[in-house]
Amino acid sequence: MSHFLDRLKFFDKVKETFSNNHGIVTNEDRQWEDAYRHRWQHDKVVRSTHGVNCTGGCSWKIFVKNGLVSFEMQQTDYPRTRADLPDHEPRGCQRGASFSWYLYSPHRIKHPLIRGRLLDLYHVERMTGKDPVEAWAAIQTDEGKRKSYTAVRGLGGFVRTSWDEVNEIMAAANVYTIKKWGPDRIFGFSPIPAMSMISYAAGSRYLSLIGAACGSFYDWYCDLPAASPQTWGEQTDVPEAADWYNSTYIIITGANLPMTRTPDAHFASEVRYKGAKIVAMAPDYAEFCKFSDLWMPIKQGTDAAAFLAMGHVALKEFHIQNQDPYFQEYTRKYTDLPMQVILRKQDGAYVSDRFLRASDFDGALGETNNPDWKTIVFDEETRAFVAPNGSIGFRWGEEGKWNLLEKNAATQKKMLAQLTCIKNSDDVVSVGFPNFNHDEADLLFRNVPVRKVKLVSGEATLVATVFDLQIAQYGIDRGLGGDNVAKDYNDASVAYTPAWAEKVTGVKAADIERTGREFAYNAAKTKGKSMVIMGAAINHWYHNDLAYRSIMNLLHMCGCVGQSGGGWAHYVGQEKLRPQAGWAPIAFALDWMRPPRHTNSTSYWYFHTDQFRYETLNADSLLSPAGKGKNRGNSIADYNVKAARMGWLPSMPNFNRNPIELADEAMKNGATDEASVAQYVAGQLKSGKLDVAYADPDNPVNWPRNLFVWRANLIGSSAKGHEYFLKHLLGAQNGVLQESGAGNNNKEVKWHEDAPIGKLDLMVDINFRLNSTGAYSDIILPTATWYEKNDLNTTDMHPFIHPLSEAVSPGWESKSDWQIFKSLAKTFSPLAEKHLGTKKEVVALPMQHDSAAELAQPLGHVKNWKEGDCDPVPGKTMAIIKLVERVYGDTYRKFIALGPLMTKLGNNIKGIDWNTNQEYEELKKHNSTVSEPGVSFGMPSLSEDIEVCDSVMRMAPETNGEVAHKSWAALSKKTGIDHHHLYAGRHEDKFTFKDIQAQPRKIITAPTWSGIESEHVSYTAGYTNIHEHIPFRTLTGRAHFYQDHEWMLDFGEGFCTYKPMIDLGELNSLPKSVTDKPHLALNWITPHSKWGIHSTYQDNLRMLTLFRGGPYIWLAEDDAKSVGIEDNDWVEAVNHNGATVARVVVSQRVPRGMAMMYHAQEKNVNVPGSPSTGKRGGILNSVTRIIMKPTNMIGGYAQLSYGFNYYGTVGCQRDTMVALHKIADKDVDWLERPLTREREAQLNPIGVGAK
Repeated sequence: MSHFLDRLKFFDKVKETFSNNHGIVTNEDRQWEDAYRHRWQHDKVVRSTHGVNCTGGCSWKIFVKNGLVSFEMQQTDYPRTRADLPDHEPRGCQRGASFSWYLYSPHRIKHPLIRGRLLDLYHVERMTGKDPVEAWAAIQTDEGKRKSYTAVRGLGGFVRTSWDEVNEIMAAANVYTIKKWGPDRIFGFSPIPAMSMISYAAGSRYLSLIGAACGSFYDWYCDLPAASPQTWGEQTDVPEAADWYNSTYIIITGANLPMTRTPDAHFASEVRYKGAKIVAMAPDYAEFCKFSDLWMPIKQGTDAAAFLAMGHVALKEFHIQNQDPYFQEYTRKYTDLPMQVILRKQDGAYVSDRFLRASDFDGALGETNNPDWKTIVFDEETRAFVAPNGSIGFRWGEEGKWNLLEKNAATQKKMLAQLTCIKNSDDVVSVGFPNFNHDEADLLFRNVPVRKVKLVSGEATLVATVFDLQIAQYGIDRGLGGDNVAKDYNDASVAYTPAWAEKVTGVKAADIERTGREFAYNAAKTKGKSMVIMGAAINHWYHNDLAYRSIMNLLHMCGCVGQSGGGWAHYVGQEKLRPQAGWAPIAFALDWMRPPRHTNSTSYWYFHTDQFRYETLNADSLLSPAGKGKNRGNSIADYNVKAARMGWLPSMPNFNRNPIELADEAMKNGATDEASVAQYVAGQLKSGKLDVAYADPDNPVNWPRNLFVWRANLIGSSAKGHEYFLKHLLGAQNGVLQESGAGNNNKEVKWHEDAPIGKLDLMVDINFRLNSTGAYSDIILPTATWYEKNDLNTTDMHPFIHPLSEAVSPGWESKSDWQIFKSLAKTFSPLAEKHLGTKKEVVALPMQHDSAAELAQPLGHVKNWKEGDCDPVPGKTMAIIKLVERVYGDTYRKFIALGPLMTKLGNNIKGIDWNTNQEYEELKKHNSTVSEPGVSFGMPSLSEDIEVCDSVMRMAPETNGEVAHKSWAALSKKTGIDHHHLYAGRHEDKFTFKDIQAQPRKIITAPTWSGIESEHVSYTAGYTNIHEHIPFRTLTGRAHFYQDHEWMLDFGEGFCTYKPMIDLGELNSLPKSVTDKPHLALNWITPHSKWGIHSTYQDNLRMLTLFRGGPYIWLAEDDAKSVGIEDNDWVEAVNHNGATVARVVVSQRVPRGMAMMYHAQEKNVNVPGSPSTGKRGGILNSVTRIIMKPTNMIGGYAQLSYGFNYYGTVGCQRDTMVALHKIADKDVDWLERPLTREREAQLNPIGVGAK
């Protein structure tokens, strides 16, 4: 029956009734229900996930109908966790459930886009008969032409172009840059490969093949906890979320689990039903505080003070007043507490210096291999000083003794390391401990028991154990007399008592005392099942490593690390790229040439965005009187330049010369091989004719020229010092409200009076949505979304590997990242063959962690060749110099094949090497081989995304049991311990992409990581160190309470200490328009959001409807009232770095003195102009600036050695102050005016610098 007739018979449709007329029977058409049915009908369901760095790593069902994604739902077929644990599913959150909106949204990048002015310039040059490289050169050598497109970055003006044309332009730019400036002037930034491994590898492989640099991300995001490398020699290894359920006492600080770990928060809620206590530490009443048993409303940035006070309680009650047997055994075997430290005389007293070594004794205690790197304990069995197994000296150059068995290395007899000599000391002396809290002495002298030792030089010296020094540093009274020790916990005058901590943190002393006692008591009774969950909120401070070390100290003194249900649980980004060993050779083209160019992005951006020119932090103010202070008068930038010269950190570009020309020059001067080229470079450095690029970053020779950004929102999300990026790197409209010059106090960095504007020749963004990075780029390439490509995904939060799958073909003209860079390589190769041919170039490589190069500079003493302390010796006192040959015309052929070095050199991870011949041959059959003639003919194909996925998994021990066997066997040789039982049951497992599409697979236990996959314990960090006696990858082989490098001691950080927030003076020169009206001075905090993952989802229509529809700032009720601000008013946050404008949320949740703006709300949705800058109202990072810490620059020294995303400067930004004031509705300016020549020319705020 038709709908029309139905309507005519509307009143006659009831045919009968029932249930006393409560029910009716009708005769009518039900086709109207089809609309509902069709909404949920689908043709197929495909498994995929979201590559968004949320750490969830959730498996999703993608429903496809008529070739389009119609909706997504959570998958519920994960393998079970364990019988005694809740499962990891259902996984997902409201953000992931909204992702499909992006596929067909107005934000979608559908076609290649290019800045119209640039395309016009290129067309004009090409029409004159120039080839692509010549055309690009013509544009770059004419400053007027170049500025015509760089100056309008961020102001629109994109036009559609073709893939062929845009590839030609990018390839031409790359070829020109390599030829004119050098390949290391090309830079790529992409974060967190674990979230979409093949997509990351696409760009990094192309860049590595052409000699360009890849920038780190973990340290740049300030997610890297520098304390982890310092303490364990490990970048980050953390427990899976299920291990929370094994804990019996949890402290949570800086990690808002329901918001940022949504799929896993249930484990923390459920463990309370087992009786676990949860203590929450947060300045605001955050979501996770609601399911805690105690909330400590701690003042932001003071967590270290609270944890040091808890440590004071734990040490006093469980190590001094009572000696808990478990704690004693644990700290003796697995920490550096029994290690001997030399005391250095200073001003009539003593300060701690370096570790005692085997080389300090006559005959080096029989240790002929690396005696400078073998630390010493006092053996209670033999009453003598001995070198125990396990220190780093045993890791390199010998086998079988790099283990944590309690043995004297010389005799291999059992020994018992002494923790304290208090009962049989030779003397008690006063030792000065650095202190930095305001209005307190800078050295606190406390008495310490010591032994006397005669060194090989004949000199007599005093030594003390780390334990005895650490007890004194915590201010615990042991009856040794002297000042600065606490008689009880109520002594607020002594640092690190609970009463002292209350003054600093605002948390009740009784709560700190009770928590410290309960945490330790629980650990003693359960053998380590006390845990601290922490995250970015405490890691983004300048002194983040001290906050983390204070926690690690508590965990180690209580024997928690490496125990299921215990230890640290640090969660920030999706860091755990589990099949790392199979991925890295492909990602960095190690299958074709080694080494790649890597650099720490924080230093890179600090120099190349000219933030060093605005530095207000005086490095001398950070020094301790306990240090040697040889670098007094140096700026932060100076320290970085010194670190680069000494081979500790990269400089990128490497040198102030094209590395191809440098190699040619060396050979013209008689160099014939890599060694002689290295000697030539060393000689040039010593003569001063050559220097690291960071010594003169504003010289055009050293500018970055081409920038590729993919899988990232660099400008709109992670650009600390956002306005400096716009001003100096991009040459765009910016809101910097000060003149550069505060940083003009450098000794090592050349100063240019006129700061560069617009260093980049070309910026390329590869994205599926138009965000801030795209808006400021010159070219935007449309990439496939996470439902349109094949890729791999792993996370810290669970032990499974699962896929991103091509549920539908990439929309419009988009391509997967692998196909984008493959097509670029194909266009680049013939152009490069014509203009470059085959070239050799110099690559400078810092001394690498997990290699013998980490033994480059012994005893922690700093010798700077530039200052005459020594000669520049490659690999010892300066960077390692490598000579790399590149056949540029073969770039494409190498991109699409797994190269020959996998069989010639094999594979390597974390200092372990093994053969990959078998896997290489298997991949020839599994993937097929390259059929295209040339250098890669007959090799395993990497042409398609799935082939790359399968290659990664075939070569990784986590996904191939045979590789696990080979890697564990290699490690067993080093440790002298058989570890085969860890993988034996899965020796025959081999994962393929089709396997993980069917169901996520739990990874195989591998030596890449310190936890195990087992039916008996959940994955937890440090497990193999404790239970398999595998050393931590540190100087002593143990977890470190003490750091003895000269720079650590200079800055007073040998032991963990509390350092307050630094003063950067951001409010010293505010605009008069701000100071003349009511305003607030507030600490600027940028936590993660409930409605987005970083900047993703924040602009999604579904998420926008769940909050206020644009950026907003949280403010305390009392603060708001004091300056007349009401909820939802417009406000401006401003300081000398820039300004941001947003709505305000007035709430009791937030404490006074603090403003919160969620990361990362961009200025492309509902943001008006800033009254202070006259520019669009900025983002959360518009008011921040990069601040670097010299202790993060150390290298060439055991665990304090450089590694990509392992150790280096971090992009901290929380020590920031802003002035916040109300903007009246009538003063809100949306800047909706045409772009005039005058506006285009006014790059800076009116009154700041030249136009």
